[in-house]
Amino acid sequence: MKAFKEKLKDVDVSQSLIFLILLALLFTFILYPLIRVLYVAFTEGGLLSLSHFINFFERALFKEAFLNSLIAGLMAVIFGSLISLPLAFFTIKYDFKGRTLIQTLGVLPLVMPPFVGAVALQLILGRSGVLNLLLLKWFNTSIPFMEGLRGVIIVQTLHYFPFIFLNASASLANVDPSLEEMAQNMGAHGLRLFRKVTLPLMMPGFVAGVLLVFIRVIDDLGTPLMLNYTKMLAPQAYLRVTTIGVEDKAGYVICVIMVVLSLLSLWTAMKFLSLSEYAMVQRGGTGTPISKKINGWKLAFVLVFSFFILGVSLLPHLGIFILSFAKVWSFSILPKSYTLGHYVEIFFRTPHFVKNTLLYCLLAAGIDVILGSVIAFLLIRGRVWGKGLLDAISTMPLAIPGVVLATGYLRVFHGTPLPFFHQPLTSLWIIMVIAYSARRLPYTLRACYASMQQIHISLEEAALNLGANRKRTFFKITFPLMTGGLIAGGLLAFITSSVELASTIMLVPRMEYGPLSYGIYIYMQSAVGRGPGAALGVVAILLVAIGTYLVNKVFAGGSGTAFKL
Repeated sequence: MKAFKEKLKDVDVSQSLIFLILLALLFTFILYPLIRVLYVAFTEGGLLSLSHFINFFERALFKEAFLNSLIAGLMAVIFGSLISLPLAFFTIKYDFKGRTLIQTLGVLPLVMPPFVGAVALQLILGRSGVLNLLLLKWFNTSIPFMEGLRGVIIVQTLHYFPFIFLNASASLANVDPSLEEMAQNMGAHGLRLFRKVTLPLMMPGFVAGVLLVFIRVIDDLGTPLMLNYTKMLAPQAYLRVTTIGVEDKAGYVICVIMVVLSLLSLWTAMKFLSLSEYAMVQRGGTGTPISKKINGWKLAFVLVFSFFILGVSLLPHLGIFILSFAKVWSFSILPKSYTLGHYVEIFFRTPHFVKNTLLYCLLAAGIDVILGSVIAFLLIRGRVWGKGLLDAISTMPLAIPGVVLATGYLRVFHGTPLPFFHQPLTSLWIIMVIAYSARRLPYTLRACYASMQQIHISLEEAALNLGANRKRTFFKITFPLMTGGLIAGGLLAFITSSVELASTIMLVPRMEYGPLSYGIYIYMQSAVGRGPGAALGVVAILLVAIGTYLVNKVFAGGSGTAFKL
């Protein structure tokens, strides 16, 4: 009893009140929708049951969708690794002109939303795309690059491989050079040195990148929809909920399977990252330089391989840029005429797509900055109980695909009119702001947490000793010192929300409420609308590119910091 009273003295009442308010918000918009999805999937007539899962795996279509999603994730990981590992090794272990350019170009695929890249690659690699037209002209043959699951894998590989590249590069750069030096002294060189020493030491970062790619593939709804291939988990969940209705049990089963796969991947990634300490560079230790000069045929091979791979990965950017100016681009190697009319269309005739994006994403970013900063403060400096619970719920959206969260929102908020509004939350555009905020909160929290960790507690203690209360100390000392993390977190939330498609197409109430990603999706459904859709795609790319640049400037961590796990 005495110990309990002592602990009670350490609890701050005002902080505890804020903690409870935050917990209520997170429970309402993150945890409770997920619980409702789980409840529907695991119950029959109000009783616990696995019948829905049994029915799921008894249906050929669902089994095929499940296997296809696993295959797509596995193949994207394999092909992404074949691209990323050589690039990471070349740019970290070798010193040559062009290394920084390769590192920068290796991140650029991430600035294009994958569903936009799918359309662009259809123009280049599709049945009537540029490459097949050339093959028909020169060799009288064609290759079905973009047919079925194959096309989905190609798009996802070219878009997501930078996650492996960035995390593997970071891990490789932290390998203690003295360990490799000792192995060389014992006779290990070349491939044997890499296989026996370097690869095991960089494995934590590599595995983290691999699992992050797998999560993204499972979560990806836009790419299969754009390629008209629906035999995967995310498209099937979307189709079941939006066409059959929120009462369809199969849609909830698919959502649970997606969450389980994401949770397992995320948990494994975190486990591997926690093991990375043994591979870190020993400060003050002596060892051979990490990078060595190369020239001659080695340099030529590195440059040819790197720029060929990166050139292929950047083809979608080129394709979508050309399409945005083309009057017609069909059954021809290049458009025969060009126009600015598509940009006139999106900025003057249908400007609401861009305006709505700015409104929704700025609001979502602002909400995440406020929540992220307060949660980070409570986790690090807070005198409250239940920090672990708050941290767990705040981080949970990392493992909740957009389709799952949107399904939960439709289940919870669709049939209940709000006071004063006299209509359900799902009929208002604010539902998308809430979804964006919930989905991106972990990214903002991560940035705010890292920023607050760098603020020494003695600064706050000095302010308190000089007579300032805790509220004044937070707003005058802590909050200003967190500015870098707040800006970075807000930008991360903004750029990732601006290209969010899964939650958007399921939750958008009406056409006029649609943001940029929804506009791209709608325009791309017809050949006539591909030009304006491409113009919106260029706008999306610019938003993400500028935002990513600003994030990296704030982080001062080099290109791609924002996308490392």
